[in-house]
Amino acid sequence: MTRSNERGIAMVMALFMVLILSVVGSSLMFVSQTETWASTNYRLASQSRYGAESGLHVATNHLLYTYPPPVTADLAAYDRTVSPVTIVGGGPVVLSSDPDVPSNYPDAAVAAAYAAATTGSLNVTNGTASYTTRATLKSMRQITEPYSGVPTTIQSWEIVSTGTVPGPRDSQVDVSATIEREVNPAFAYAAFATASGCGALSLAGGAQTNSYDSSAPVVAGVPVISNTAGNLGTNGNLTGAGNTTTVNGTLSTPRSGVGNCTANNVTAANLNGASVTGGLAELSQPVTYPTPEAPSPLPPTSTQSFTQAGGCPGGVAACAASTNGATITPSCATCKVTLGNMSLTGSAVLVLHAGTYVINSLAMAGNSQIRVAGAGPVIFQVAGVGVATPIQIAGNGISNATYDPTKLQFVYAGTGNISLTGGADTAALVYAPNATASFAGASTDFYGAIITNRLTTNGAKIHYDRRLQTSAMTAGNFMMSAFSWKAY
Repeated sequence: MTRSNERGIAMVMALFMVLILSVVGSSLMFVSQTETWASTNYRLASQSRYGAESGLHVATNHLLYTYPPPVTADLAAYDRTVSPVTIVGGGPVVLSSDPDVPSNYPDAAVAAAYAAATTGSLNVTNGTASYTTRATLKSMRQITEPYSGVPTTIQSWEIVSTGTVPGPRDSQVDVSATIEREVNPAFAYAAFATASGCGALSLAGGAQTNSYDSSAPVVAGVPVISNTAGNLGTNGNLTGAGNTTTVNGTLSTPRSGVGNCTANNVTAANLNGASVTGGLAELSQPVTYPTPEAPSPLPPTSTQSFTQAGGCPGGVAACAASTNGATITPSCATCKVTLGNMSLTGSAVLVLHAGTYVINSLAMAGNSQIRVAGAGPVIFQVAGVGVATPIQIAGNGISNATYDPTKLQFVYAGTGNISLTGGADTAALVYAPNATASFAGASTDFYGAIITNRLTTNGAKIHYDRRLQTSAMTAGNFMMSAFSWKAY
């Protein structure tokens, strides 16, 4: 039989095996190289992002704590009707440390300070991650806080931070975020008591809260009252008494439960026949109102007496005798007039024009009256040194015919007593978060809002001005939003 010649097959098989192993080896080398580059790219991108985030935080801290916002006199250089805000006759307002994006900011010193503060680097594996930033002004507005009467500029910035790690395969990451500041109503309640214990708010004798709108026309000489939105707030307890005592609105407090209140069990409300038509609204935490700055320098503690026929006491600036008393006219709406212990007696009428009145105390009696004239506001900054009751207002002692409470404000930082009595056109704001306040007269009307440590009323009616939700604002906390990133 003839047999096939199979000599050399081993060589062929060996060549095939070498080829297969070469392909497998090459594939493994390619996969290994791909994984190496992928790991390197991930590391570089992470390092670049860390650098970019560092730049973002540096820029944020600079804008929050170092950067000086424009003051009133500088606002004319900006067009605030568009977003982003632009320079009048120019482009968007930009602060930058990025060499590819020049700054466009009116104040060269501010731009230079931002550029110096917002560029830098981080030490990373096998090199450094550098960052530069640019901030674009998206919006800007100015509010006048009622606590101080000082204008505050509120801004919103879009920050873009670029992090770069140089090398054979450069890595670049952009991180962006929007930094904005809340604007909140300074007086969100008809009355708020900051105390956390029982009876922080005490209403009895038919006391009521409700609301009105000072921008709406008056009817028969008085605002139109609505039995809604007369909301109360406290960090502690509301104690009521009498079935005619009514809160026409909600009660907001971090406390819960209704019933007897004790030091070890502070309930939200102990109504005793009183009613809260809007029910309870539980706050997530106590509300903190900042203590206003005490007048500096402090006013004198001497007494200036205003009487019906007395005209102007000695030493009172910008004062002139007028019908039944005197008129004070500061030279500008933000100018200060300093007095000591103001005393109004004997049917004296004191007419006040817009300005800040720095006083030690105010005591009114004998049908005397303070009348607000002009556009206002009239702001009393009360020191209260050595006086137990630094604010004492008699019945009909305030005449604010506009019914706009922002036109008459009392600001007091101390812990003394405040004695209030309403009247036909008593409209004002009282901001004294550490003081104890009470309404001395029953069945009197008070238009506006009150913030004190404790408040007691026996029959008085507090009419909350709903317009305060938009007309008396205060700057709140800063927030970071719209966070995003992208790699190149």
